[in-house]
Parts: sequence; structure tokens; C-alpha cells
Amino acid sequence: MLTLTQTAAEAVEELVARVPLAEDGGVRIRDTGGSAGFELSVVPERDPQDTVVVEGGARVYLDQSAAAALEDRVLDAELSNDGAVRFALGTQG
Repeated sequence: MLTLTQTAAEAVEELVARVPLAEDGGVRIRDTGGSAGFELSVVPERDPQDTVVVEGGARVYLDQSAAAALEDRVLDAELSNDGAVRFALGTQG
């Protein structure tokens, strides 16, 4: 299952806190297929079929395709001084 670094968990919490209607939600990762990769969005709740990854207070929801594709991956993040967030995927282990 996808894991999150401490920095990624903090970034997810910060992003969700910025969206007033999603304070109890999380970040959803959707596999867009092909070369487009993945789409990240802040959502107020998970879809019923999503896989849920919880790290501290951060919640990440994965659609079925993303859950399969990211099974052995680690989500990391880089926070810049201006509040921008860049996510990156690494391999577990």
C-alpha cells in the first residue's frame, strides 16, 4: 500500500486545511491513465470505492487504478516558502 513520508503527510494536512469545505476530507489521487499520470485534488470525502491511506492526521484517497499502480510506492513532498507543494513518488524499501 502507498505510504507517506512525514513531509508528505504535513503537506496533505496543509492543503486540506486551505479548503474550507474539505476540513474533514483529504487528498484524492486518481489515475488518469496513459501518459497523463495521476491527478491530485482536495475532496471533502472519499468515494465509496477508494482505498484510504492515513498517516497522522493526513488522509489520502486512492481510486482503484491508483491504488493498484501505487501499491509499492512512497509519496513525498517539498514545501516552498510561498506555500506551493510539489509531490513526488519513490519506491518503498
